[in-house]
Amino acid sequence: MSNPTQHTNNWPDLAVGLFDRLTGRQAEISYRFDNMHLRVPSGTGDEAQHAEWVLNGGLTVTTSDGSSSPN
Repeated sequence: MSNPTQHTNNWPDLAVGLFDRLTGRQAEISYRFDNMHLRVPSGTGDEAQHAEWVLNGGLTVTTSDGSSSPN
C-alpha cells in the first residue's frame, strides 16, 4: 500500500488508493449519477474526436481480498 501521507494528484491514483485501502474490509462504494455528461476522447491531441456518454443510475463497487469464500 502507498504511503498514507503522500498526496494524490489525479483521479486514477485516488481510485486505486481508495480501492486498495478498502480491499479486505468487505467495503462497498456506491455512486449515483443523475444526468451526468462525460466527453470521452478517441485519443490524445487537438484532433481527437469525442463521444458523449450520459450516465443515469447507480454503480456499486464491492471490494474483496480474495481470501474469503462465499457462504
